[in-house]
Amino acid sequence: MNPVTRLFFLLFFLVICHALLARDLDEIRRSGVLRHIGVPYAHFVTGSGDGLDVDLMRAFAKHLGVRYEYVRSDWAHVIGDLLGRKVRREKGGGVELLDPVPVRGDVIANGLTMLPWREKVVAFAEPTFPSGVWLIASANSSLEPIRPGASRSRDIALVKSLLSGRAVLALKNTCLDPDLYDLAGSGADIRLQPEGRKLNEMVPAILNGDAESTLLDVPDALIALERWPGRIKVIGPVSGEQTMAPVFRRDAPALRAEFQRFFNDLWNSGVYARWVKRYYPAVFDYFREFFSRSR
Repeated sequence: MNPVTRLFFLLFFLVICHALLARDLDEIRRSGVLRHIGVPYAHFVTGSGDGLDVDLMRAFAKHLGVRYEYVRSDWAHVIGDLLGRKVRREKGGGVELLDPVPVRGDVIANGLTMLPWREKVVAFAEPTFPSGVWLIASANSSLEPIRPGASRSRDIALVKSLLSGRAVLALKNTCLDPDLYDLAGSGADIRLQPEGRKLNEMVPAILNGDAESTLLDVPDALIALERWPGRIKVIGPVSGEQTMAPVFRRDAPALRAEFQRFFNDLWNSGVYARWVKRYYPAVFDYFREFFSRSR
């Protein structure tokens, strides 16, 4: 078989796999299993069998009357594992769908930030967790925390004004991607980390002297402040308010709708807030208003 023919059959096989494995609510119930795709990250998916989103998806599977199954992924492949297509974010906010890959699960839940480029290819649930991106510096850095002002946009501008010539760690194709916040325009010395670097490795990197500061999202920052008290400091925000939510394929609207009904009941009962307090007790100090809303 020549290479061109072999490639044709491989692509045909992957398309067939996608058709067989991409499922909506009825197919999931018939199969008897909900496949939860998750990247070990912060306290959403700890990698040890628990976490806020693990608890949430286990409860959702029980609600559906099916078995729960965890499918481990990483940041480079997680959306492709859901869609059955590799995905690449383009400059300017566009998204390119690339080669077919096997569909490995039914829902992503690991504290995935609702970014505009992601919303072009997947269907997020309603927000389940507040977030944002902060600049974090080592305690011995000469960078000083800003004094919060009347608006978030003013605070962001003030933080950026401090960054000229300053070394800042960042991570492409995540919520810590500097292109999302026009960090290049600040004159910062942006030091992109290897694709395989985990978000929870950013603070150890600045403590190790790789740079004096790093971008970090709120959930990881809250954990880092507890883990390394007195060794890091929050300088201020580089993004507006962001939110996180589980992610579904666009061709699985019934599954997303059923999750939303389930989650609204969980939220209004107070159970979800108790789970959040178990994993992120400090988040209520910063985002009390988010969790006081009714659904």
